[in-house]
Amino acid sequence: MSLVVCVSIILGTWSLLRASLDMALDGVPAQIDLDQVTASLKALPGVEDLHHLHVWSLSTTETALTVHLVSEASSSGHETLLREASAMLLKRFRIGHATFQIETPGGAFPCGDASCGSAGSC
Repeated sequence: MSLVVCVSIILGTWSLLRASLDMALDGVPAQIDLDQVTASLKALPGVEDLHHLHVWSLSTTETALTVHLVSEASSSGHETLLREASAMLLKRFRIGHATFQIETPGGAFPCGDASCGSAGSC
């Protein structure tokens, strides 16, 4: 009888254990499709490209995102872009904690380039 109880507990909590491990390892939440997030961000007006996209769980109900957006927009256009990107991520993907770095094409932030050096400043 105790074996039946143990097996039922393991089966009943398996998804919670798996979600906890994903969260502990900073895995992308199961409900988030990175390809859709990428396409949605690239579709925003003013976004030419993006890189360094990272999504992870903060808790069972909160998700965080960081991304570098490449945009030609002026600095006043950046505020609009940030507002639109944040609203879209919250509405479509329930990502409430987003951090953006805006870069200009060929700008002073050569992230992903060998010129970043070993200090990992990018």
